[in-house]
Amino acid sequence: MSDIQTPNDGSLEQDRRRNSQAVPPPGGVERRQWRDRRKARAAEGRERYLDMVQRERNMLLDLGVNRSTEQLLDMAGAPSTPDMEVKDTVKDRATGDQLRSWLPVQAWLPLNIHLIGLRDGILRIAPLNDLNQRQVETLISTANRSGLLVEKIEVEVWDRTELLNTLRAVHDLSADRCEKTLATWLADTDNGLLLNQFLRDMMAESLQMRVSDIHLIQDNNPAAPNWVRYRIDGDMVPVHLLPPDAMARLTTLIKRDAGMNFGDRVTPKDGRFSFTWQGRLIDVRVAAGPQAQDGEKLTLRLLDRAALKGFDELFKRHEDVADYLAQLLSPEIKGGGGLIMLSGPTGSGKTTTLYACIQQIDRRRKHVLTIEDPIEYELRYATQWQVRPGMPGGEFADLIRAAMRHDPDYIVIGELRDSDTVETALKAAESGHTVISTVHADTALQTFERLKSLISHERERASTFTLAQQVRCIINQRLVKMICQGCAHRSTAAEALEATELAQLGFDPSTPLRRHNTSGCDLCNRTGISGRTLLIDALLITLGPAERDKIYRSLMNNVNEIIDLDGVVVHSRRDGLIDLVKSGLVDPKSAVSYLES
Repeated sequence: MSDIQTPNDGSLEQDRRRNSQAVPPPGGVERRQWRDRRKARAAEGRERYLDMVQRERNMLLDLGVNRSTEQLLDMAGAPSTPDMEVKDTVKDRATGDQLRSWLPVQAWLPLNIHLIGLRDGILRIAPLNDLNQRQVETLISTANRSGLLVEKIEVEVWDRTELLNTLRAVHDLSADRCEKTLATWLADTDNGLLLNQFLRDMMAESLQMRVSDIHLIQDNNPAAPNWVRYRIDGDMVPVHLLPPDAMARLTTLIKRDAGMNFGDRVTPKDGRFSFTWQGRLIDVRVAAGPQAQDGEKLTLRLLDRAALKGFDELFKRHEDVADYLAQLLSPEIKGGGGLIMLSGPTGSGKTTTLYACIQQIDRRRKHVLTIEDPIEYELRYATQWQVRPGMPGGEFADLIRAAMRHDPDYIVIGELRDSDTVETALKAAESGHTVISTVHADTALQTFERLKSLISHERERASTFTLAQQVRCIINQRLVKMICQGCAHRSTAAEALEATELAQLGFDPSTPLRRHNTSGCDLCNRTGISGRTLLIDALLITLGPAERDKIYRSLMNNVNEIIDLDGVVVHSRRDGLIDLVKSGLVDPKSAVSYLES
């Protein structure tokens, strides 16, 4: 890899690359050993909760609630044992739920087929009507471009009534019906049944399109547009346009379902509701606030537990980071303590990483206590406390102090926002608890500076010393858009990049790359983008207690010196981008813009 200095990197980045202790991703025997450890961790994660889950299942059956052992293990957040290596391989087996998740809905929904499963290249389906040869070939082609190995399709003959019931159960909230339902409802806006159906179909459409947030603006000004907009892969996409009276009815229904005062359009407020989609419960967090003179703005955050990434899946491109974190999250001796920090801007996936770390902890043997504002996902076998701002004893710092009296092994703090919270968190880490938290910062090094800025001047030296002694790991993260593998253009570095950009990334002109196809295809909804992936800038601090004074001196004098210390492993954002571009996951032009930001 070239060490050419770029105009935008500056001397700091050059020093970082020269002095980095970064460990490259293991290869050969090391990679196989890591995969074996990953599978062992996943298998252990399923076993650790098995006895609890079986006893819970018996109790639920007595109460008339039927849940399978696998469902309860998934609800507990136990990692799934990988049946195959997903990275750089074609998937030749999948369940029906996985197929419906991986295949674009346009490929199978209009065919009225039930996707049963994929095994050894054979896709099994139950069609309501016979498929012609062209439909079969199109389905096989779409599946193969989606990363599935489908050599042929086998048809299972089902009882028609049973198949219809299954199709209704699985496709009940089909996103394909959303536009049709909307048009029907707008022709009769007084019809409450159609309004409820549109809301359900809108939720389903959002989940099919990988939407993280839904934005609704209700403005009574006839000249103002009332859009329903989706945030997909970080971008806002206007989808549905409603007249003012229809939008007012929709926002009123949402606020009523969320338990909010739908008559008050002036006071900002929060609420929640849930609905069932494809057999799983989806939580929706609703925030409402005033808009212009007499309108209202609603933001809906979709919280799908099934969409949460597991620990090993999240860090599959950063294997040594995963191993180091796993070691911190599974101490054999109580009282090891330490501080694990996750940082990044809003919307960079910090909460997802936080929950992945919690799920990695053996909550059967260890007490995990979380302090959040708000609680986004309910976690089994963990204590979760909701922050109550303005109430006596309800602030972050108050709850951290109270948490230490509840014998926790791990204290998870949603965010460090003020000096009292930071200093209380440091005391908790110093007293032997492992503290995991998040903070807003642009880089891993800046995380140190951000924490220092939150420390009060009177306690600067004492709290900075505690920070230097307790910090174990800082992960700064971004989410970068991945190009669709079904339609990306194949190219070389020389064709995709200018000479200065080649120097910035350190690429040989003949390096094979993939470029973003702006026209897209049916797999990516004509956008050329298919999801986002994690890009990290990490500091793994492996120094022992006797050597921590070096960290303290650097924090008090020049924080940039930390990356030069022996025992500090650095993962730079630049190296992560180069790996993603060479793997064909990120457009090279986009990588240059990420590098400069």
